[in-house]
Amino acid sequence: MRSTSPGREWMAARGWQPFAFQRDVWRGVSEGRSGLLHATTGAGKTYAVWLGMLDALLQRHPPGRSAEPLRALWLTPMRALAADTTRALTQPLQDLAPNWTIGQRTGDTAAGERAKQDRRFPTVLVTTPESLSLMLTRENSRDELGAVEFVVVDEWHELIGSKRGVQAQLALARLRRFNPGLVTWGLSATLGNLEEAMKVLCGEAAQPSPVLVRGKIDKQLVIDTLIPPDPGKYSWAGHLGKRMQEPVVDEIARAEGTTLVFTNVRSQAEIWYQLLLEARPEWAGQIALHHGSLDRATREWVELGLKDGTLRAVVATSSLDLGVDFLPVERVLQIGSAKGVARIMQRAGRSGHAPGRASRLTLVPTNTMEIIEAAAARCAAYEGRIERRESPAKPLDVLVQHVVTIALGGGFTSDELFDEVRTAWAYRTLTREEFDWALTFCERGGESLAAYPDYHRIRRNDEGVWHVPDRGIARRHRMSVGTIVSDASMQVKYLSGGTLGTIEEGFIARLRKGDCFYFAGKLLEFVRVQEMAAYVRRATRNKGTVPTWSGSKMALSTELGDAVLEMMQTAAAGRYPHPELQAARPMLETQARLSRIPTPLTVLVESLRSREGQHLYIHPFAGRHVHLGLASLLAWRLARDRPNTFSISVNDYGFELVSAEPFDLAPVRDKGIFATGDLLHDVLDSLNSSELAQRRFREIARVAGLVFAGYPGQPKSMRQLQASSGLFYEVFRKYDRGNLLLSQAEQEVLSQELEILRLRSTMERIRERELVLVELRHPSPMSLPLMVERFREKLTTEQLSTRLDRILRDMERDTR
Repeated sequence: MRSTSPGREWMAARGWQPFAFQRDVWRGVSEGRSGLLHATTGAGKTYAVWLGMLDALLQRHPPGRSAEPLRALWLTPMRALAADTTRALTQPLQDLAPNWTIGQRTGDTAAGERAKQDRRFPTVLVTTPESLSLMLTRENSRDELGAVEFVVVDEWHELIGSKRGVQAQLALARLRRFNPGLVTWGLSATLGNLEEAMKVLCGEAAQPSPVLVRGKIDKQLVIDTLIPPDPGKYSWAGHLGKRMQEPVVDEIARAEGTTLVFTNVRSQAEIWYQLLLEARPEWAGQIALHHGSLDRATREWVELGLKDGTLRAVVATSSLDLGVDFLPVERVLQIGSAKGVARIMQRAGRSGHAPGRASRLTLVPTNTMEIIEAAAARCAAYEGRIERRESPAKPLDVLVQHVVTIALGGGFTSDELFDEVRTAWAYRTLTREEFDWALTFCERGGESLAAYPDYHRIRRNDEGVWHVPDRGIARRHRMSVGTIVSDASMQVKYLSGGTLGTIEEGFIARLRKGDCFYFAGKLLEFVRVQEMAAYVRRATRNKGTVPTWSGSKMALSTELGDAVLEMMQTAAAGRYPHPELQAARPMLETQARLSRIPTPLTVLVESLRSREGQHLYIHPFAGRHVHLGLASLLAWRLARDRPNTFSISVNDYGFELVSAEPFDLAPVRDKGIFATGDLLHDVLDSLNSSELAQRRFREIARVAGLVFAGYPGQPKSMRQLQASSGLFYEVFRKYDRGNLLLSQAEQEVLSQELEILRLRSTMERIRERELVLVELRHPSPMSLPLMVERFREKLTTEQLSTRLDRILRDMERDTR
């Protein structure tokens, strides 16, 4: 690499010195090598890659008076991140190549700007995987994208494990077909399997060999816990939530800069925004709410306030997780468990977002187990025990969509596209039979849809080139490109005018005229639904419900679950070295007195008899998804020889089985019930696997283009979409059993909803460890939360409170 370069000179002019990892990236780019840069959030990853690529482009194409064609693509998983990235890339570009242009193309891009780009793309384009796939549907895509020399995929850890990441892999495979010398770089801050992640991005056979750069700089990470006073001996989900209101408010008040308050779900964000306003009404206008369902203008206003430092605090979900640069953010609070080490580090990086500044995250537990988990999370983060992210294996719905995309984008021949798709990591094991099935499915809808022209999406001409013959099919496909499938939503509008955002149709359907609910930080009164919009007015009453958005709860990661067990082992040995363990000591000592404390070497099983019947509690610490599958499997196996009915309750630490009829514990004691021999068969028999697969098929049908969500202004309702996908599911089951989309639905249920590999691993670990079976007289501190989870489903808040008071009084009386 040259001793001097425009990029290095540009940095020097600002008094900046490059880090060693930035120089390593520049060297790799100058050698024409792809790679992955893994560095701390706020360390300077963007300029590490961008200045290296800009140097290479300036050397190959000295800037003249006219703009260059599209040379570089920057892929980002979020629209907000696209705008922020565009600003960052623009500064050196304007100084070093003022005639080159930069733009962004996402779902938020105005129609006028899109039309301008359609005439001529800018030299540098910041976009999303969906928008890049849409660009590939253009008939002249090879001419427009063939000059692209560099692609950067930002926040690769966020994409790699999803179908959006697979979509990006397929798009990159296409771009490499256009330009075999394409250089691809990924940026990430939180990944545990770096070598594999690099291969997924760059391709297994990439030449020259890709380079992995680890950015190591002295950036302090501070993780602490906001410990509640006197958390007590017993606790359950949300037990400490409201009690943390004043401590959180005090922390925000003491902060000199802006505080980001993260929650895991949108409904929790709405609740905490109201809690902050309730405690400090004078903060109105100084605190804000940010999540993905809010109107775009509202989100942009909040993001600008964060950048300007005019907001005291912002309550947010993962909508602000990723690398948007908010320098005024001094600290981050995480309400409740973050569920994973990577998420903790990602959110911590939102503060001190610059080299040399410390990143600080304060964990705010909402129950006593989360206090222990906070200490475990801090230790795991400091030790770098970050979760792996793996690519889905050959999802055929994404392939079907891609086949139609490429047919639109100039067409393809079968052999060439098969070879191209196989260069994408997700499809490296794709067989020719599977590819030909996808081709036939696009051609005539498989065995059962051949009579319907709408599903004859591609046709082969006399030269053997596949193309899309119908303009209506082409239009519908372009409107459906993407793999993000969410439930149908309605706009929320004031009667007087103005849009607040979107809420899922199912929530609105439960409302009656006059009902009140909190949304966008406001108390609203529902008036009516008209033309797929929910019309509201500001409410005058003081009470309302909070919308709940669909989607499964995040599960505790393996790494964090293991770290919690290690922390429990420390307590079991009588040591409490962390302030969190000191706070949880009353609960842990009560658990030890009534039962046992679980450890990495043991599996705690508790049995209890009550007026409800026989209870069995098992605590594997494997996350709620695994526990749901394991609880269903054990209930089915226990009832196989002697019919019985079980109720099930799960959380991240364990699960409960309860039956009115007694059952034999011998299979649990001898661990025979945890055998993995016929695991797949038994899991499918123990669950309503057909219903689970049908629900999963709804998403697959929409990605594969079987179900069309409607035209702008004429969206189909969720009921219509579900009915359509359900009809396809039943038709395929009856008349097209070889349809591979059905197999995919079953596999996704096992791998994603039930985490079958992790379930098998958990059962093997149980069989290897000492099983400790304790007969309880009263619920233990670890079994009570599972009992509460079950009560919540059938008791009102008042009834639940009364019942818990009685249980706690009985336990206190008998354990004194």
